[in-house]
Amino acid sequence: MIPEKIKQTLNSLPSSPGIYKYFDKDKHIIYIGKAKNLKKRVSSYFNKTNHENRKTAILVSKIESIEFTIVETETDALLLENVLIKQFQPRFNILLKDDKTYPFICIKAEPFPRVFTVRQRVKDGSEYFGPYANGHLMYTLLDLIKNLYPIRTCHLALNPIAIQAGKFKTCLEYDIGNCKAPCVGLQSENEYLAQIKLIKGILKGNLYEVKLELKNQMTEAVANLQFEKAELMKRKLQLLEQYQSKSTIVTKIFDPVEVYSIVSDEKYAYINFLKVVNGMIVQTQTFEIKRKLEESEASLLALAIIEVRNNYDSNCKEIIVPMTPEWEIEEVNYTIPKLGDKKQLLDLSMRNATYYRRQKMIQHEHLNPELKTERILSQMKQDLRLTQLPVHIECFDNSNIQGTNPVSACVVFKDAKPSKKDYRIFHVKTVEGPNDFATMEEVVYRRYKRLIDENQSLPQLIVIDGGKGQLSSAVFSLKKLGIYGQVAVIGIAKRLEELYYPNDELPLFLDKKSETLKVIQKLRDEAHRFGITHHRNKRSKNAINTELSSIPGIGEHTAQALLQAFKSVKKIKAASLNDLTKVIGASKAEKVIHFFEAEK
Repeated sequence: MIPEKIKQTLNSLPSSPGIYKYFDKDKHIIYIGKAKNLKKRVSSYFNKTNHENRKTAILVSKIESIEFTIVETETDALLLENVLIKQFQPRFNILLKDDKTYPFICIKAEPFPRVFTVRQRVKDGSEYFGPYANGHLMYTLLDLIKNLYPIRTCHLALNPIAIQAGKFKTCLEYDIGNCKAPCVGLQSENEYLAQIKLIKGILKGNLYEVKLELKNQMTEAVANLQFEKAELMKRKLQLLEQYQSKSTIVTKIFDPVEVYSIVSDEKYAYINFLKVVNGMIVQTQTFEIKRKLEESEASLLALAIIEVRNNYDSNCKEIIVPMTPEWEIEEVNYTIPKLGDKKQLLDLSMRNATYYRRQKMIQHEHLNPELKTERILSQMKQDLRLTQLPVHIECFDNSNIQGTNPVSACVVFKDAKPSKKDYRIFHVKTVEGPNDFATMEEVVYRRYKRLIDENQSLPQLIVIDGGKGQLSSAVFSLKKLGIYGQVAVIGIAKRLEELYYPNDELPLFLDKKSETLKVIQKLRDEAHRFGITHHRNKRSKNAINTELSSIPGIGEHTAQALLQAFKSVKKIKAASLNDLTKVIGASKAEKVIHFFEAEK
């Protein structure tokens, strides 16, 4: 049996890459894992009743709560898992006691810079790219760089004075074409640095020129019947397509920094915290603060920063924030980034805070369904620019085929949910032929004339399925009744789902994912379903009545009696004279028998 708390977390997990942390009853982290799809991966632990691995079964039995962090890519998830396992060393994880890290590509800060791999970064002015979770991909990239831009691999301390003095001589790398021998002055420093600039572009992800070069080499190899070389170029091209050079988990920020983001509503604020040390995220947490008064986001952010720094005993000198907190901290600089690595970290933090808020909201609404209703109605009031909550909404839709059997449906929603006992069907009385505008005018007038006469409450919002024409007809009827202005009325057009207001030429376009638009669409679809169902029933009934009443001597009353007794025309045709006589008498029964026999 899955505990209710964990079940709620599973239901709210995103289908995004990220890491997850399992906690036991003492709030200790017992396992950290990575996932390409958090929802699928975490749910898989609890979907099985019998785990083949006994260790996994024990782990699942000890899980009391789950936390997760969303990241941009699968590689980011792999890297963050690596860092956090080393930091927390959970009981059920394989402990990384050798402290191995993923490799970087380093462009050394020296004359005629070398390009090589390292596992540890040093603050010496060099530039580092990575880390690379896929070592094969990294070496393929280095091989590509070596083929495209010959650079030195030696450890010689090259400088202009030594080169001019002729202290060096060419080596085998020059002889085989892997180096242009800057050590003996055969390549200028400016030309060499131009190559390094292009290499940096590749490592930063500017791969267009490299891909083009590989495609050209592959085409040339095929033309020369060098198929093995062409296949090699193809494999390199495929690996390059998979290459991801930019990671928000690892940045070029060496000094320790903290990142805070905040999202809030009327009752709660949700704050995410990330700590970056040596360019790696080493801590992450999201938490909720309940608002007591009308505290500003700046004051709540300041409160959270003080609390987190005390809990983690942090003394970072730089804090990345989306706004300036209300209080200053001595010897601490606040940074509000607009671009670059710091902005990427802030965006990642904001995504986690936003998702945490959504998760908490789902949990609150699961326990208190009325909270969801209140939120949706408040959102609708705001989105539709209403003066009161649309607790009671009514929607009208016309149904007819070439003007036959016209009906109009009125569906009612209360608290954003269908109230089917209040649905109504109107059979059009005063309109001849297919005239949607006149039909809408009639049924709206009849509906609200009756509510007024019976002293019933009016809705806060009327939705008309149609554009400006149908909306104008509805408004005309409301004005005749003297209630225009008391009730808000809008039209929804099917083409682009745009909303129309009376006396407003420009439509309102809501976000396609907004809950307000979803409620209105559900109203419209329900009105269409309800109306078309009754329209079909009416057509079918009329068609049956027409077939029976076309029998000489059989009127509508007799046809209804036959249908009530036999349920269908097919059964009437199969009935015996004796059975028909019992329902409509001998004389009419004979007429029915003779009619259907003649028809055969």
